[in-house]
Amino acid sequence: MAADTAAGLVSAASDLALILDREGVIRDVSVSSGDLAEHGIGDWLDRRWIDTVTDDSKAKVAEMLDAAFKGHAARWRQVNHPADDGADIPVRYFALSAGLDGRVIVIGRDLQASAILQQRLLAVQQSVERDYLRLRQAEQRYRLLFQSASEAVLILDGTSRRIREANPAVQKVTGRDPVAVIGQPFNTLLDSSSFAEAEELLSSANSSAGGASTTVRLAGGAACLLSASLYRHDRMASLLVRLTPESLAPVADPNAALTAVLSRISDAFVVTDTDLRILTANPAFLDLVHLASREEVVHLPLDRYLGRPQIDLKVMLAQLKEHGSLRNFATVIRSGFGEPEDVEVTAVVVPDDSRPTYGFSIRNVSRRLPSGDGVSTALPLGATARSVEQLTQLIGRVPMKDIVRESTDLIEKMCIEAALNLTQDNRASAADVLGLSRQSLYSKLRRYGLGDLDD
Repeated sequence: MAADTAAGLVSAASDLALILDREGVIRDVSVSSGDLAEHGIGDWLDRRWIDTVTDDSKAKVAEMLDAAFKGHAARWRQVNHPADDGADIPVRYFALSAGLDGRVIVIGRDLQASAILQQRLLAVQQSVERDYLRLRQAEQRYRLLFQSASEAVLILDGTSRRIREANPAVQKVTGRDPVAVIGQPFNTLLDSSSFAEAEELLSSANSSAGGASTTVRLAGGAACLLSASLYRHDRMASLLVRLTPESLAPVADPNAALTAVLSRISDAFVVTDTDLRILTANPAFLDLVHLASREEVVHLPLDRYLGRPQIDLKVMLAQLKEHGSLRNFATVIRSGFGEPEDVEVTAVVVPDDSRPTYGFSIRNVSRRLPSGDGVSTALPLGATARSVEQLTQLIGRVPMKDIVRESTDLIEKMCIEAALNLTQDNRASAADVLGLSRQSLYSKLRRYGLGDLDD
């Protein structure tokens, strides 16, 4: 069989087929991958194969040609080709002797899709590692606060009421070793006259998200304010219990609950004056901008951290002045470290005759999938095509030409899917319906990952 004929047969089962002479010069090229064709591989004719690859791949090409000329067993090797946009094009090659005139047939498979998936996997792995590190740091902070708190704090099992954890301050209040009480029923710390009252309080806290408190007597007879609140972790209900000697119990503040919620909520919250200078902020905001204390942001302009310069805050302020509120405004938050992160802002005007203020709730949405940035934009469009609503949300955040290009690709893919459904997956008929040649249709099917062409 002639080398040209053999190359024609293998081209149907590969993305790229080359015929080389005994000098390693490309004498014929067959490209069936639309992605590879876009990189000008068809222009390789009469060039040495080794001259089309990157410097780090030249040794591999030389070894493959040497093995083919000597008739040795061939094996697949990955080779990279330089591209005009600066990125390498990975291709997996297999070279074998044609047995005629010393010619060699080279079969190639496009690895760009695999490389993109590997990049996405690496990005996801790095994101998981960052989240794990943040979780570990949060756990360390919790341990530090728990152990150093001056107030006696215990963690109880929500069902059995047995003590899971106790901080060192428990010994000062109850006289019991905090390590020795772990695993024991909470009632062992109380006087028998307070059993029923304490159980009623714990049951009330266990059935509601709000906190509750009452006065009880400890086993030693001292009166204490018992406070309990429910929290859930890993599908387990636990009770956070605090014991405060009655002489140290604080006077109830009607705004304390709201203040406690804002200090613990995961969304950032900021209050500013009419000049958008920060009056106060909760810990979640400090985490977003990577600062240690509230004093570092007080009296600073909010636009130092929030919004794209000279754009977003002007729009938000105009909306607040006109309507008094703002919901789910997409923007970014910046800090002195790292890249800006995507956020959604909900804001409200708090009217006051002498000093009106603005309240901003800021939610970090950079972890939402699919992301419009980073590696995901490099994925094949069949894997990341956006809905119309998602494309609309990109206005102001992505250049219009990119939105138009992605919208065009989305419509093209939808037309192809509709044609395949209409013709019951008859690709020849679908090509006629769409007014495309079969070759053009197959190229688009591969591009969008439709039709199970790899099966």
